[in-house]
Amino acid sequence: VWQPHHSGDPIVFSPLHSRSSSVEAHRSNVKLLLVSSSGGHFRGLRDLESFWQDRDRVWVTFHTATTEAILSDERKYWAFGPTNRNLPNLFRNLWLAWQVIRAERPDVIVSTGAGVAVPFIVLGKLFGARTIFVESITRVYQLSMSARLVRPFLDTIYVRWPQLLLHYPRAIAVTL
Repeated sequence: VWQPHHSGDPIVFSPLHSRSSSVEAHRSNVKLLLVSSSGGHFRGLRDLESFWQDRDRVWVTFHTATTEAILSDERKYWAFGPTNRNLPNLFRNLWLAWQVIRAERPDVIVSTGAGVAVPFIVLGKLFGARTIFVESITRVYQLSMSARLVRPFLDTIYVRWPQLLLHYPRAIAVTL
């Protein structure tokens, strides 16, 4: 259970909660697109299982032995990696994002980063999806490069450290 720091009364974390959310956004039949790199970013998205477990969802991540095993019974698309400073894979993932978003029509895109999130969040927002980014717990004083790149396209960004609110007041601080 995550607790936001921005209000006096703690509430249970819900990526569908935001300062500008509507009742419509809280319905349980929203279609989710869950996007992350493998490793810790993938683990972070899996840690939100209580939120996504009962919702229609599709995953986008890198194909590794771990992601293949964990997502064996899930709908998924394999992204192209590496994404750091790799222009060909950026374009491959941009094309993949176009195909996935057009085919799946997600209501909400939730990502924990990293680089693979960028094309999905940008195109998702252009297609009308709500976009949510959950920043890594390792980001204490500055957002990750991925979060900074997608920030103009985000409906909600969750951060783990209240210090980040000084620089990003629209963020919502949550703790585990």
